[in-house]
Amino acid sequence: MLHSITKKLENQTKNYLSHFNINNQNLKQMKNLKSIALALVVAFATVSVSAQTKKIDAAKSSINWLGKKVTGQHNGTVNFKEGTLVFKGKKVAGGNFTVDMTSLTATDLQGEYQGKLNGHLKADDFFGTEKFPTAKLAFKKVAVKSANVFTVTADLTIKGITKSVTFDLATTANFCFN
Repeated sequence: MLHSITKKLENQTKNYLSHFNINNQNLKQMKNLKSIALALVVAFATVSVSAQTKKIDAAKSSINWLGKKVTGQHNGTVNFKEGTLVFKGKKVAGGNFTVDMTSLTATDLQGEYQGKLNGHLKADDFFGTEKFPTAKLAFKKVAVKSANVFTVTADLTIKGITKSVTFDLATTANFCFN
């Protein structure tokens, strides 16, 4: 009985395979394609695993800014709210940052004049920090310029308006991952 069921299944399988024009050669090719596909999946998984995303320490990080005008210039700082850098090996591969625009402050002035400039920069006619408390920077393209220097093209969003920006980013030669 078992032998006749097995024979019947073999015949049905042969009929099925011949109906779809599948022979032993095609089955071998399909197995090879499966092997290649599996190898590609493993390779892509390995490549994506090799990228490391590192969070910045927002409490210890800030941006130093310089603003120029016809009659002079001012400088100051603004703090990060959060941010990440993506590395592949020792190369920068991406990044995303959120900046706390309410922390914007001039450092070249003191007292009343500092208060006036800070108020002006945070007002609606400038950064409008009450309505737009954060700005965002999202890396879109990173290219190696030289050893430890990368040219970054990113989307910068300030006051809800996004513009593409390009800048050079330098890393220290001795950074490491813990």
